[in-house]
Amino acid sequence: MIARYLALSALLACSTASLADEYQVGELLISQPWSRELPAELPGGSAYFSVHNQGNQADRLIAVSSPRAKKSTLHTQAVSDGMLRMQHLTAMDIPAHSVVTFKPGADHVMLSGMEQPLKAGEQFPLTLQFEKAGTVEVLVSVQPVDAQSSNASAHMH
Repeated sequence: MIARYLALSALLACSTASLADEYQVGELLISQPWSRELPAELPGGSAYFSVHNQGNQADRLIAVSSPRAKKSTLHTQAVSDGMLRMQHLTAMDIPAHSVVTFKPGADHVMLSGMEQPLKAGEQFPLTLQFEKAGTVEVLVSVQPVDAQSSNASAHMH
């Protein structure tokens, strides 16, 4: 009986942890919000996550903000004239029945003008505003430097 109770407790603890990494707004499910730990001399950072559109209508991510940064903007990286360049986006399309993943080296949220560097183990709020679904606040988990490569590959699905 005690073994069953312990197993159930462990299962519930795992379930609760995974729920903390998912946020619902309308037909959109935002999962795995994370960021990289940064050196103290860098005044900015990036946030990454996936948006699962479970609905029949496309939506658009039209604004992002965080009290952690003076400015939060949508960015993408693209090759132009043989050079990898970062480009500001005014919005990001979220097609119906699709997953849009924000990840290093691709689409991301750029955080500029932070007073404190991002440190592993902390979390910070990030507000996402969608054209149709509305607004949702997610908690971004800052990952340690040594976990960046494994974390990035784990979030590229």
